[in-house]
Amino acid sequence: MILTKHDVDIETPTGPMRTGVFQPAEPGRYPALLFYSEIFQRTAPIERAAALMAGHGFIVLVPEVFHELNPIGTVLAYDDAGKDKGNSDKWEKPLESHDSDTVAMLDYLASLDSHNGRTGGMGVCIGGHLAFRAALNPGIAAASCLYATDLHSDTLPAAPGNGTLERCGDIEGEMMMVWGRQDPHVPTEGRAKVHHALMDAGVTFAWHEVNAQHAFMRDEGDRYDPELALFVYQQSVALFRRCLA
Repeated sequence: MILTKHDVDIETPTGPMRTGVFQPAEPGRYPALLFYSEIFQRTAPIERAAALMAGHGFIVLVPEVFHELNPIGTVLAYDDAGKDKGNSDKWEKPLESHDSDTVAMLDYLASLDSHNGRTGGMGVCIGGHLAFRAALNPGIAAASCLYATDLHSDTLPAAPGNGTLERCGDIEGEMMMVWGRQDPHVPTEGRAKVHHALMDAGVTFAWHEVNAQHAFMRDEGDRYDPELALFVYQQSVALFRRCLA
């Protein structure tokens, strides 16, 4: 599909959130995806991933996940300084503010004639956590969560009793969890904790563990695995076509 892309500033309780909108150019009504980035925000690899998904017939929104902590348009570099700033932002923004961002994007989609009313979540790294978090909202019918960090450890700031994994029983949609076995950020014990929580809560989910490192989806750097990335994209498209039609 040929795509169009533009930016929109969506109002949230914590300020305007610059959001990329990728969608098919052909007029029609399409399902939507909320695509949550790494800590580095809307980098070139994230934008290419969003375009790839949009090209399969989705409206894809890519928010600046730390919009209230940075000037609009901030993109962090894949270096130590960028990593330090992104991790600092991660610990400063409470999950409740991510929740209100998700609600704001759902409200924006509801205003679009091109949206068919069905929405999924997708994300990588902390974005995988945020896609999981978004699925706590009944407006999210499916989520593809790729090597979600800080999920098993329950370390992101939140009010007592409002941690993401402890609320997984609120999930109504279908989940897909993807992990790299060589990912030091989510060890074997952490993955087992997430698996057991989903099982105990009765969530409908698929589970993929592959021999890969953290960030194997990112098409920059020496951890990129194109074959595994293609597999994950295919599985994600299949999930969303099934659940968002």
